[in-house]
Amino acid sequence: MSAETKIEDNPAAEAAVEDDVLLFDDASRDALHILPLGMLPINTPGLRRARLIKNARLETVVEVFHDRQTGSGQVNPDHLGSMFPSHGKELRADMAQIQKLVRINSFDVYSLRKELRRVGIDVNDTRHLKLSNQKRGELTGYMTDFTRPLLQQVYGGEERKITDVSEILAMLANPDKEEALRNLKLLSDKLKVKLQDIPDFLEDYGDVFLSLAYFRSCLDEIVPDVQTFMKWGKDAADSEMISRDRNLVKMLNDVEAKLTSITTSITGRFEAFDRRSKDFWNDISADSFRAVRQQIEAHHVTIGGVLCGLAVKMSLWRERFPRGGGGPQKRVEFIRSEIQPGLDHINSIEKAASGT
Repeated sequence: MSAETKIEDNPAAEAAVEDDVLLFDDASRDALHILPLGMLPINTPGLRRARLIKNARLETVVEVFHDRQTGSGQVNPDHLGSMFPSHGKELRADMAQIQKLVRINSFDVYSLRKELRRVGIDVNDTRHLKLSNQKRGELTGYMTDFTRPLLQQVYGGEERKITDVSEILAMLANPDKEEALRNLKLLSDKLKVKLQDIPDFLEDYGDVFLSLAYFRSCLDEIVPDVQTFMKWGKDAADSEMISRDRNLVKMLNDVEAKLTSITTSITGRFEAFDRRSKDFWNDISADSFRAVRQQIEAHHVTIGGVLCGLAVKMSLWRERFPRGGGGPQKRVEFIRSEIQPGLDHINSIEKAASGT
């Protein structure tokens, strides 16, 4: 994540906001820490091109511009009035929405589905709350575990190269009506779902397990970084200079213990989901699927919050120390100023979700 820049120090900031392209692309849609304001009913013209982001301290700030030359222009939401003085009325209405959004822990599409509904904010287009086609393609390997048992139930031992549940839906829309009806009936019998409910069932099935695949892919990217980071911090703690300072050693040990606890706990939650999804195929019905769906969706917000917090911290660490390195004092200062703040918040989210 880019280093914070004071908007007041860049007189071209407001012009950049007005002239820049809409900051809503696939990367933003698929991210844990970005909410493009253009997807919401925003009235202030310049804000439609801005986005909310989480910084490494897990504060929500408004990023009004972002490019390679000028960097990231970030401003506290409370200071937006000075940026858009000619849109006071529109901004007051928008600020009512933004103040609700700053308390959301993650901006991934699955958390947003629940959180936006909870705070009463609509989106301009529900397609904004879906992963991009590119991201869905990247998750094919993860989805195989969830589509394989479905295909086995439907086709038995017949080999079918289907990587996404949407492909099954496309197959059912085959112009050959007789074949489509036969497939529908087979699905209905195997899954104990009414014939007319099969398309909705498959939509729900695919979306639920796509969410699980998405979060697992995020976890698989983050955990190795956390492990490497902890070794990087431990090397600093073991240095002669730092090891003589008990307070610093205590701080470093505390950070390591919390990161270990968080990653161990959330990994355990995913293992529980895997067990539950496998049990589902031993008792296939609409009711058993509804129970699996409710369990997974109930964890969307907390999983998103934990992964978002870890992701932004690890991203800043990789940005500041791309090759590792850094002297012991420099490492300790980074951990104290950028990693420690907000870590208790991530830990509390995970503890509450796991019931510990």
